[in-house]
Amino acid sequence: MKKRRIVLASILKPVDDTRMSEKLAASLTRLGDYEVYVIGYPSRTKTPADSITRITLKSFKRISIGRLLAPLTVLKKCIQVKPELLIVNTHELLMVSIINRILFGTKIVYDIQENYARNILHTTGFAWPLKPLLAGWVRLKEMLLTPLFHGVLLAEKCYANELPFVRSKSLVLENKAVVPANFIRQPPANKIKLVFTGTLAESTGVFQAINLALKLHPLNPKVELEIIGYCAVPATLQKIKSAIAGCSFIKLIGGNQLVPHTEILEAIRTASFGIICYPPAPHILDKVPTKLYEYLACQLPILLQPEPAWIELCEPHHAAIAVDFDNPDLPKILVQLNDSFYTSQPLNVTWRDEEARFLEQVRKFLI
Repeated sequence: MKKRRIVLASILKPVDDTRMSEKLAASLTRLGDYEVYVIGYPSRTKTPADSITRITLKSFKRISIGRLLAPLTVLKKCIQVKPELLIVNTHELLMVSIINRILFGTKIVYDIQENYARNILHTTGFAWPLKPLLAGWVRLKEMLLTPLFHGVLLAEKCYANELPFVRSKSLVLENKAVVPANFIRQPPANKIKLVFTGTLAESTGVFQAINLALKLHPLNPKVELEIIGYCAVPATLQKIKSAIAGCSFIKLIGGNQLVPHTEILEAIRTASFGIICYPPAPHILDKVPTKLYEYLACQLPILLQPEPAWIELCEPHHAAIAVDFDNPDLPKILVQLNDSFYTSQPLNVTWRDEEARFLEQVRKFLI
């Protein structure tokens, strides 16, 4: 029997993006019923040896003509592949999806990973005069075009309230962790290695992580910090580099380059603690960071901003130390670093808990 074709497409996400490739696409290939294609930004890693066909876009700068033209490239690739189901994860591909539905009757799904309009308004990615215009344009596109989609996937529960125009056709698939079967943490015996992983931005707390390390290291020279992730804003990257200049105990990996998920996992594997701190802002309200699920699944102890929902996930397993990053109690933290953690295995923190619902939804789309 001929396999049915499914395309997952993005503009800025790499072709080996964790959610698009390691979660959604990998789940589809395990069934053996589908030909799965992933279209995305170039990756730094070698293409995995699996049955997913990856189509790489040309490299472009975050704000450039190349980015504006990228949706046309995605449209061209989709016309060549002619998928029965197209899943896109950015507002830039909404019109591409509609065109595919009109031309080929393609079932189209919008995988909402962020509240994009709110992010534009409350992060430093764009200059202030542009923010309300861009945010309004993104929200208008979503409100007008999303009703034409067959379904919507939501990476956060809170998006159902923030984006009421998608609620009637949405399914929440949280960004829970994918951890290799043979994963075993091996923290260093002779030092306390803190890690900050993921997007590097003022809004994700990277400077709070740096400041904490700068305060702890003089009190205990065993404390080190590894920052690993991608920074999209050159000015922010320069600020990070300036903040850690001359600090041999702080290491930066990535910065101006996307970091493969395998390298993130290796940093977690060899870490003593992970840092999670998001400065209060409207665009992170009620969200659960992906790396919280990842740290819990990997049983990495956490220095955690005391958000009630996050603490609730960690407390039953003694997985975290609550830290006031604005006014940290340094002596208390240093004592707590010697505690025992993970008195029980966290449940419902891996992608396997979401996978069955995703596959069932795909079957409904393709009826």
